Amino acid sequence: MFDSAHINPDHVASVTIGTTHFVNAVVTRDRTRLSQVAVLRLSGPFSKHAPPCVDWPPDMRKFILGHYALVNGGLEVDGNLISDINEEEIKEQCKIIREKRIRSVVVNGVFSPIDTIEKQEERAAEIIRTEIPGVDVVLSKEVANLGFLERENASILNASILAFARKTIKSFQEPMKKLGLKCPVFITQNDGTILSGDAASRLPIRTFSSGPTNSMRGAAFLVGKQEKGQAMMVVDVGGTTTDVGLLLANGFPRQQAAYSELSGVRMNFSYPDVKSIGLGGGSLVKRINGKLIVGPESVGYKLSEKALVFGGDVKTATDYTVAGSKDVEIGEPSLVRGKLEENECEEFKLEVKRMLERVIDTMKTSPEDLPVLLVGGGAVIAPDELVGASRVIKPEWSGVANAIGAAMARVSAVIDTVKSTEKRTPKELLALISEDARQKTIEAGASQESVAVVEMETLPLQYIANTTRFIVRAAGDFDFARSSDFVALHIDRNLDSDAAGAEATQDGFTNPSSDQESLQSEAMSHAPQDIDIVAYKPKVLDRTWYVSETDLDWITIGCYILGTGGGGSPYSSMLRMRGILRAGGLIRVINPCDLKDDDLVGCGGGAGSPTVGIEKLQGDEMMEAQEELYKLFKGGRATAMIALEIGGGNGLQGLILGASTNMNLPTVDGDWMGRAYPTKWQTTPVVFNERSIIFCPIAMADGNGNVVYIPKARSDLTVERVLRAGLAQLGSHVGCAEGPVTGAETKRWAVEHTISLSWRIGRAVAQARKENRIDTVAESIINEVGGQETGRVLFKGKIVGVERTLRMGHVYGEVIIEGADINGALNSRTVGFTGRVKVPFKNENIAVLRVRSEDSGAIDEERNEDVIAIVPDLISIIDAQNGEAIGTPEYRYGLLVIVIGITASERWTSPRGIEIGGPKGFGLDHLKYKALGKFVKPVSVIDEYDGSA
Repeated sequence: MFDSAHINPDHVASVTIGTTHFVNAVVTRDRTRLSQVAVLRLSGPFSKHAPPCVDWPPDMRKFILGHYALVNGGLEVDGNLISDINEEEIKEQCKIIREKRIRSVVVNGVFSPIDTIEKQEERAAEIIRTEIPGVDVVLSKEVANLGFLERENASILNASILAFARKTIKSFQEPMKKLGLKCPVFITQNDGTILSGDAASRLPIRTFSSGPTNSMRGAAFLVGKQEKGQAMMVVDVGGTTTDVGLLLANGFPRQQAAYSELSGVRMNFSYPDVKSIGLGGGSLVKRINGKLIVGPESVGYKLSEKALVFGGDVKTATDYTVAGSKDVEIGEPSLVRGKLEENECEEFKLEVKRMLERVIDTMKTSPEDLPVLLVGGGAVIAPDELVGASRVIKPEWSGVANAIGAAMARVSAVIDTVKSTEKRTPKELLALISEDARQKTIEAGASQESVAVVEMETLPLQYIANTTRFIVRAAGDFDFARSSDFVALHIDRNLDSDAAGAEATQDGFTNPSSDQESLQSEAMSHAPQDIDIVAYKPKVLDRTWYVSETDLDWITIGCYILGTGGGGSPYSSMLRMRGILRAGGLIRVINPCDLKDDDLVGCGGGAGSPTVGIEKLQGDEMMEAQEELYKLFKGGRATAMIALEIGGGNGLQGLILGASTNMNLPTVDGDWMGRAYPTKWQTTPVVFNERSIIFCPIAMADGNGNVVYIPKARSDLTVERVLRAGLAQLGSHVGCAEGPVTGAETKRWAVEHTISLSWRIGRAVAQARKENRIDTVAESIINEVGGQETGRVLFKGKIVGVERTLRMGHVYGEVIIEGADINGALNSRTVGFTGRVKVPFKNENIAVLRVRSEDSGAIDEERNEDVIAIVPDLISIIDAQNGEAIGTPEYRYGLLVIVIGITASERWTSPRGIEIGGPKGFGLDHLKYKALGKFVKPVSVIDEYDGSA
């Protein structure tokens, strides 16, 4: 390059490298590059039902997770201690870790990202380093933000790749010295910005998606105006992996929503929605059990030594490509042409075509064909035609699209913190945090004049006085005038350490041992089954539905959609319930009409802030509340359970409580809301008003030794107020147990068949994904809830504004959505949704209101025609890219969403029901309820499938 471009090395200001080296090790399950990891959770009594790596593919969990322990520690959201760390307890775990010869340790504390005073993770790390000299310790707070499991997952992957990353980054120094370069080295991050070599050696996880990000940005540059305004699939074929992402019409990669996933591991990084498969120019081609297999093992950068076309002895994808095409000239073609059988070359082409078509198909949101842009050094192995592609484009310089994207990278920094608003207003705090983010960006290498805040979000926390979460991101251009300040990589550790996993195999490529092959075989045996969704029948015997993992997946999706923005994500509850099923436990559902009049139906679940729920995972507080209730309540124990609300995480709690491993009771197919509401008095038993008080007696436990029992109260509203006051003192997350009601009352009061409805909604989403009909997933959901009479798609668009504030413990706010299609073209007339709508929310979505004036955002409060939908009807916002529900805490600028409306159960449409659950219940007295449609009672799964499984 220097010779051809006549550039003096002294004139080079920086070297920026975009690499898939680290992510390749994970995708290919390369045990020579992945270390075993020990995990110490500073969590006290919490998170026991979701152990580390609980949601990982079994093969990865088996060889990466070497040890874990739950020890004392962790904070409440307000900074108070759950418990302090115990030095002797940590030393005892260090002894075990030492004996297991594990050299990488992750420390993960509850609410550690906001721990600036106790510094529990830092103190624990000091103890570990003293007890195990030379060990790598990864603090979760340095890796990711709030979201306990997702942060831990990212930290474990980071720790596993650490030794290999240091070795790799150090290897960049030698060629730079030979070239006479004295400039700094940067690695590109997942979001397309740069990271110093020092930071990348400590946090290689932040580079995992840098390759696809750079390739997509570089691809957008290469096609330029030629393809502007059209969505395209970018297929980046490297030496080891192929990464596929969708380049939106605006020229930016489609982002994953609240969470991201890599190789089956869920994390909370925001980066492009990319799928990776083990296919590249260096992929090994083998025949196993008569079938030609391409990848995932690869010779990688040793292609020019190992491939047949270069005189090597390993059959690679490049060899078969050259042998099967007269137009491809790589290496010495005569070494393979006529030497590899023609039928094998054709079989190879078909397999590569199948692999690419499958991953492209997975990434599409609609069945229509769209252009496919092939980039990357390995693009030569890809065919010129693919099913699902309107055309296949290989632009000039496609082989260096990644480098072009890296050259365009900027500098950024993000601050995610929780602050008290007691002495300063949110606006004042936001200004201070923004300035900190700008300064942090400048310190990372950005020029001062170019830095700007590009993203800011305030999230008031429910049931916690004067407490708000702030997320601020700043970005700017690299300051080349200061490049000399960043010259050294500053890696001061022993990069040639013999830590497990630090060295690759001698011949430079992944050559799986029989042990690795057995792990791959195990992974396939545990892979998600390809369920025939149409033919699937749930197990229903003698009027009892026995819930399976497939049922659970669908119920979980449906619960969050029925949560109407609230109720919290059911993900951690799903993991707990899945664990019960995998341990052999039984979870049963019965039809409410099968209850005896004198049955006693108990109720229980979680209460508190969803933000706390994603960080302080459940311990035994729900069961503790039940046990304490029945110690004091003498009216008899429950004979069945029911969920308080089907919406969100509580939709699964009745099933968890009723599991054979807990109370061993059937769960009623129904709930007290038919959705999620922010308060206990907004429930159907209160609507029917047949008792002076319903939710008494009640017990509340925080899982950390504190229990509140209310034997009697004057009203359900009083109970609600007492619980909310207690929540503020007990960490804003508790388990509750309500005294049972009779079977006769349940049959009159319950919103019926809501577990069945969740199941049907989830099945519709799963079917839409499988058939690549995400663009019509909302219509599929409407069909399941009763068709156009019962519900309808209210709006499709892009979130362009979010405001939040806290009143009386509840998050009030509004989200503004502008008409768009799922490709991001604002105000697209092709889908019939134009202009803007406003969705006010109080924990849950309250209404959909059409904005008449974009300037003022004003709504004519006297004219109901501007009300598109309103409570008690259900208003849900789903992700237009995958059909999943988006909760109010997850609303953020840029998300493409679909708003759907569902007519409320007749349990809510009486005058008293509308007063409690309608506009007046949310302080919108000036608006009147007008039913969205006609309620259709959900069809019971038990009624449909009894005895047919």
